[in-house]
Amino acid sequence: MSDTSSVGIVAPKTAHFNEPLQLKSGQVLSQYHLVYETYGELNADKSNAVMICHALSGHHHVAGKHSEDDKYPGWWDNLIGPGKPLDTNKFFVIGLNNLGGCHGSSGPLSTNPATDKTWGADFPIVTVEDWVNSQARLADYLGIKQLAAILGGSLGGMQALHWSISYPERIRHALVIASAPNLTAQNIAFNEVARQAIITDPDFYEGRYHDHGVLPRRGLRIARMLGHITYLSDDAMGEKFGRKLREGKIKYSFDVEFEMESYLRYQGDKFAGEFDANTYLRMTRALDYFDPAAQTGGDLSAALSKATADFLVVSFTSDWRFSPARSREIVKALLDNELSVSYAEVTADHGHDAFLMPDQHYHDIMRAYFAKIEV
Repeated sequence: MSDTSSVGIVAPKTAHFNEPLQLKSGQVLSQYHLVYETYGELNADKSNAVMICHALSGHHHVAGKHSEDDKYPGWWDNLIGPGKPLDTNKFFVIGLNNLGGCHGSSGPLSTNPATDKTWGADFPIVTVEDWVNSQARLADYLGIKQLAAILGGSLGGMQALHWSISYPERIRHALVIASAPNLTAQNIAFNEVARQAIITDPDFYEGRYHDHGVLPRRGLRIARMLGHITYLSDDAMGEKFGRKLREGKIKYSFDVEFEMESYLRYQGDKFAGEFDANTYLRMTRALDYFDPAAQTGGDLSAALSKATADFLVVSFTSDWRFSPARSREIVKALLDNELSVSYAEVTADHGHDAFLMPDQHYHDIMRAYFAKIEV
């Protein structure tokens, strides 16, 4: 029996751009491409488009499956589809893989047109601002002058926030979920530990590991293990794993003994086989550099003075990586500019990953907000 709430079988598409893209670093991409997927139908006046901005390890496959045999659907499938909070019977939803990604868009794994070789370590460092500029060009490519909404969680929420600064006239609503106006020193530190795990892996070869036919798997494994610790709350880890032993007794060894260890190693091994190390370095740097208030002397209210969109900001009580206090900073800055802002602080035990979970209260909030958007 088919799932009537699913967008069904979907296929990625590729948009090619020959107009050079000036990057924040000063470098220029002479040409590039973005892989994307769409769900639902674009209406006649093209007023019902919602763009999804992905987080660190995300990509364009947001909903549905690529084949009936796929084990899992897209990473936000519980939110997007017919009759779901982001209803594809009403909205035309766009998911893309950002520049520098490793799921088909121009990035370290793609070909450098200047050399006809894989970019690898030579692919430029990109920023949230660069991503937003490329996303705006994707909207142009699709013939969309104004988005009904821009939506993202975590790093994706930072992109949604930057849309409201860079292209205020091109979005009517911005949904910033489990995000922050910049990284704290602690979060920058987590990113640096993860990067050092990769960079100091003997198989990293200064980012040219493909030339040597190897991958820095050990570094990627450790980076992902560290990431998972920060994405989960202590309560979530305790409830799921606690101090459970795999074999019911202590073995006095350094093998996997606790279920928590087994989970982290599994996630690390899985990630090392799916994600590119050079992409990981660039994604974390984009996180580090994001700080729109840096242009206004640290004044976030001034940084958001150009914004005109209506906002929904959502945080989660157990999220200690991007805590509710950080979301409230965003809300205050928006209110200082007399913008229309809805704010929800959701009680949830899942930590930072809560924005990806099918929590009923959270989804009811999202459903109610999308229901009021006129298209």
